[in-house]
Amino acid sequence: MDPITDFRIDIPQSALDDLRERLERTRWPWDAPEPGWAGGVPVPYLRGLADHWLRRYDWRVHEAALNAFPQGLTEIDGQRLHFLHVRSREPDALPLVITHGWPGSVVEFMRIIGPLSDPRAHGGDPADAFHVVAPSLPGFGFSTPLSAPDWTHTRIARAWLALMDRLGYDRFGAHGGDTGSKVSPALGRLAPDRVVGVHINGGLELPDPGDPALATLSEAERARLDGVRALVRHGTGYADLQSTKPQTIAYALNDSPVGQLAWIVDKFKDWTDPAADLPEHAVDVDQLLTNVTFYWLTGTGASSAHQYRAVREEPAPARSEVPTGIAVFPSDPAVRPLLERAHRIVHWSEFDRGGHFAAMEAPDLLVQDLRDCFRPLRDVA
Repeated sequence: MDPITDFRIDIPQSALDDLRERLERTRWPWDAPEPGWAGGVPVPYLRGLADHWLRRYDWRVHEAALNAFPQGLTEIDGQRLHFLHVRSREPDALPLVITHGWPGSVVEFMRIIGPLSDPRAHGGDPADAFHVVAPSLPGFGFSTPLSAPDWTHTRIARAWLALMDRLGYDRFGAHGGDTGSKVSPALGRLAPDRVVGVHINGGLELPDPGDPALATLSEAERARLDGVRALVRHGTGYADLQSTKPQTIAYALNDSPVGQLAWIVDKFKDWTDPAADLPEHAVDVDQLLTNVTFYWLTGTGASSAHQYRAVREEPAPARSEVPTGIAVFPSDPAVRPLLERAHRIVHWSEFDRGGHFAAMEAPDLLVQDLRDCFRPLRDVA
């Protein structure tokens, strides 16, 4: 069994100097002939955000904040894995592995780790405490270089099981959004005797037009599906490219920080709370830029894109019988009658604020929902 080594982020100043120089030398394109965001990220908007990144954002402040969380490195199944590991001071805390997605990272979880691991210090009940494990997906952050092309959701889940073994956790819960909403249920299917429960935010299930379940849906659920179909028509070009030719986009993402910024910000515009006019109205602008900078400084715009190709042909999973909670935020496509076919849902919540990046947009709601979901599952044999 490979050992776990302590890890601390320490980006060389030369890398930060290089980022600054590249931002200063950006070769800007002409703006789109159509106004607004319909054709992609507008040049005036991105110029302003890039200027903030160049002149006001301070990576060292956020690097220190990340380093406030204990971190480790290990190798599992031939892949180097980076993870945050915050043990609660509460002796009866439940271990919880939380999984991010694309274009997110462990940066997403910076505002929920404290309340989850130390509810006593955040106005909560100590009985709701978690030991939090937040791994970086293979090919993301410091879980690099990417060791193989076939890191499917199931293979990632197997690696998470091995990681929890190494950390000494036999029983635990699992939470995730985006890719994490696939990996977390896969953990439950692999080890139903060890995973006490699964919690996801979102959960995409787009039925075929002839699916008989459509006849049973409410008007609100049909409207939610219509929104998903519109997104598929107009907002999935990134997924088509990343699932077929991820290495082609790699050169632009690895060579241009503004290219990496635009690639990520476009999805924050599409997927954050619909009530927010701009991404920074939904998430803190410096946390957004920390997430982007995390991709840039680790050179993982390319390797993270390969994850879409890895799961492209992954077969549909079997139904999970592990107790599952689902939190639905305004931009989420989750429809309960459809998700019940794949999950044993014991907890369902719908919220009127937040979005796809729930841990960044509505950390208070997500933390409380995790507490509520796992409270009755902690002591179940």
